[in-house]
Amino acid sequence: MSTISLYTYWRSTAAYRVRIALNLKGMEYTSVPVHLLRDGGEQKAPAFLARNPQGLVPVLSVGEDNISQSLAIVEYLEETTPEPPLLPADPAGRARVRGLAMAIACDIHPICNLRVLKFLTGDMDLSDEQRSTWIRHWITEGFRAIETRLVNDGSTGDFCHGDRPGLADICLVPQVYNAHRFACPMDPCPTIARINESCLGLEAFREAVPENQPDAQ
Repeated sequence: MSTISLYTYWRSTAAYRVRIALNLKGMEYTSVPVHLLRDGGEQKAPAFLARNPQGLVPVLSVGEDNISQSLAIVEYLEETTPEPPLLPADPAGRARVRGLAMAIACDIHPICNLRVLKFLTGDMDLSDEQRSTWIRHWITEGFRAIETRLVNDGSTGDFCHGDRPGLADICLVPQVYNAHRFACPMDPCPTIARINESCLGLEAFREAVPENQPDAQ
């Protein structure tokens, strides 16, 4: 495979997912920090927009290809570097894992990301406390449903699906990080908390933690 560069921001939830996936795959890559706040946001610079017109991180640069959207990047890594697998071998298992991942990446995260929060405190003129209330509400609502799914499904093991980390865990851990950051109550979600602890016991997850990144502030 060609040289890999990951355009990232230390506290980006989506970039956090990709860092975990690269680490689990044991793939070497160059981290290219893109500061989302400095000078109005480096993601808005023409050079970056040429890589991703959405102006979002992460972007995985592989040779001449620029791949955006964290779940698409993880699927690309899964297809190009199949071992170790991040998805189960059976169709039902893959659908279950993708469903858990999408419940986080498509339902919880998008309404709590930086663009939405800036709109809430800017155009909508919400206070910081109102913004935090918004975040806690949507993370708590989403986690309640995910906790129920994990508890009621026999496929849940040490991790979201069995005893090997995969795509669902890659999405879960960064969202738990956000939950802690905004003081979301985790007592109603003991299974999520247990799985998060299992993941952070692995070097691949610990190395991806935002505070361990070279651009952390």
